[in-house]
Amino acid sequence: MTTPDPVISTQIIAYELHVTGQVQGVGFRPFVHQLATTHGIAGWIQNQKGNVIIHAQGHTDVLDIFFHQLKYHAPAISEVVIQHKNRVSNIDVLKFEIQDSPTDQAGLENHIHIPIDYPICKDCLRELKDPEDRRFRYPFINCTQCGPRYTIIQKLPYDRQNTSMADFSLCPDCNNEYLDPANRRFHAEPVACPVCGPQLHYVDNSKQVDDTQSALTETITALHAGKIIALKGIGGYHLICDASNDLVVSTLRQRKHRPDKPFAIMFPLQGQDGLDGIRKHVEIDSQSEALLTGPIHPVVLLPIYNYGQLSKQLAPGLDHLGVFLPYSPLHQLIVNDFNGAIVATSANISGEPVITDNDEAEQRLSSIADAFLHHDRPIVRPADDSVYQLVNQQPQVLRLGRGISPIEMTLPVTLDKPVLAVGGHMKNTIALAWDNRMVLSPHIGELDSPKSLATFEQVITDLQQLYEIEPELIVCDAHPNYRSHRWAKATGKPVHEVFHHHAHASAIVLEHAETIATKKQTKLPWLVFTWDGLGYGEDSTLWGGETLFGQPGQWQRIASFKPFNLPGGDKASRQPWRSAAALCWHTGHRYVPDKVISDKELTLTRQAWEQQINCPQTTSVGRLFDAATAFTGLTENCSYEGQAAMMLQSQCDELELTKPMPLNKNSENILEADWSYLVPLLQNTTLTISQRATLFHSTLAATLINKVERLYVQYGPFNIGLGGGVFQNKKLTEFIMAQLQQQGYEVYINHKIPCNDGGLSAGQIIEAATITKYL
Repeated sequence: MTTPDPVISTQIIAYELHVTGQVQGVGFRPFVHQLATTHGIAGWIQNQKGNVIIHAQGHTDVLDIFFHQLKYHAPAISEVVIQHKNRVSNIDVLKFEIQDSPTDQAGLENHIHIPIDYPICKDCLRELKDPEDRRFRYPFINCTQCGPRYTIIQKLPYDRQNTSMADFSLCPDCNNEYLDPANRRFHAEPVACPVCGPQLHYVDNSKQVDDTQSALTETITALHAGKIIALKGIGGYHLICDASNDLVVSTLRQRKHRPDKPFAIMFPLQGQDGLDGIRKHVEIDSQSEALLTGPIHPVVLLPIYNYGQLSKQLAPGLDHLGVFLPYSPLHQLIVNDFNGAIVATSANISGEPVITDNDEAEQRLSSIADAFLHHDRPIVRPADDSVYQLVNQQPQVLRLGRGISPIEMTLPVTLDKPVLAVGGHMKNTIALAWDNRMVLSPHIGELDSPKSLATFEQVITDLQQLYEIEPELIVCDAHPNYRSHRWAKATGKPVHEVFHHHAHASAIVLEHAETIATKKQTKLPWLVFTWDGLGYGEDSTLWGGETLFGQPGQWQRIASFKPFNLPGGDKASRQPWRSAAALCWHTGHRYVPDKVISDKELTLTRQAWEQQINCPQTTSVGRLFDAATAFTGLTENCSYEGQAAMMLQSQCDELELTKPMPLNKNSENILEADWSYLVPLLQNTTLTISQRATLFHSTLAATLINKVERLYVQYGPFNIGLGGGVFQNKKLTEFIMAQLQQQGYEVYINHKIPCNDGGLSAGQIIEAATITKYL
């Protein structure tokens, strides 16, 4: 018996749909056009303020199929939310078309979503390698499913004339593709080819090459000759060189004044999934495979097992390496032609945002780079590479950048006025929030230089203009010396100050708000461990090892660590010997430094410590890590933030349950962990460095678990959060979570929002929303 054909209704009806989400810059309009044409539906689609309007007219049964496929068969990089679906009157129309965006968008409802930058897709990669294709070896090949977005948008709606591609007029062939509904480049705004699109320009001390293919050849020749190249990419410049050449890697370190900080390594595609080259050096599982080859193409930190031909100077003193695959067609051509791994590190002055402008690159990088590979497509705003690691086999972002930011999140509260949060001082990001929406910016960097401050202000202005939001309240860190704090005060707008560790705790609550609501645990309080380097506390001391109980806006500090005075203040973060000396002097032990520290400097430091001159009080776990690293002899001086802790983690074997630090109530009824007994153990040279590193990690873990058990008796039940930069430590975090989960506790960490200071602005938004009673 045959199945009868479905009965198609003869009634023609019309609907108007308002579709929001990620529907601009992702090939959504071409997809809808083709879908409607396939089903014989007439009407139109139009970009408006971040959303699209669809008029769909056809038979009832066919429209039902169309609506279903519209949501569930949309392009993979899109996110479709049907905001409204209303029956409307039929119009006189015979086919489906893409209408131009309205020139006057005043009064239109704002559903703006900014598209992110996407890595090269498989179709474009195939064409890039095809000698018969007209875009063969063209470094700026793209389509509706890949290419730049965020870094080229000047204003919305996302149309070509509103991007940095506006000055590149389409040639007849590209224009035909752009207007052809059956073509993959139908309304692909950055579309270009060798005839009409951006070109490469190679410059060194002896020549300038303006032909794109010749510029590529010169670049590869320079790489093989051991030269350092400043390469302009999607969101800024990279400094690239041969990752197997010890001399050039060493030269790059000297010129960049970066003696120790690890470099990210880009590998050419090898093997069926492109990862065979990476597999020769680092451990990869299915989760890291998905992350490396997925829609972000971030730098991923993975355990090294074999340097092979790679320079051992890539990540000195560390047991992991940052690796990634080429994400743009230009990077694909470079690593494929070079046929080897390259260092691909941000081209900036240490701590500053990545450089984006051709002239600025030559001016500021001339003492580092031997040559420059420019292109003439302007980068409207910087976007550094995103950085991830895997914790409990789940991706955890460490730096927000290309491919993921700006991140848009739904708030668990509704604001009655727009709010701007300006983050902290290190790893700065900013967040803009209104109604129940929040946008978290890409990584900006340390706010120590005029360049960083200029980028900080540019990102704030950009997000406000792109989203058409004018904040009425500024939220900042409570530390009066942070430049973001001073900037907020100088705006003349109302300012709300948030304590550093309160923001860390609230960032966890924000990220997991939906999960908690699903589990119907919204009324359950939180116990959040906020361990980091330093942050301004409620008592005006420098916190860094806190346990907070409650909810956003209602945090109570109920546990911490025994405080100690930090000689030299801010100097201690780059000089771990100062923390080690302080612990010794507090406990009556003698500190014997490495020969790098002179007797005179040690004596003067001891005198300042005794007289409490520039010796702020702290409870920082980050500084305890520094002290432990100095005690073990790994390093007494650091050249980058977090170096000591990373080196100590790299020496750590498998953690084990051990004796926790003693816990005592202080005069304010706060449960303090006393680290004193660790001092002689960490100085015990009969134990190997690895044994002492493992002991230190295990003791911290045991202490946290003991605090949970003690505090549960008085405050439980509660959700547990682990926030702050210390919990970037993969070994420590995974061990703590495993032990607590075995006991039945619910434990949460940040995955989408950085647990370091890059997540402060997100936490500040939630703190302000709660404290100022927007609920």
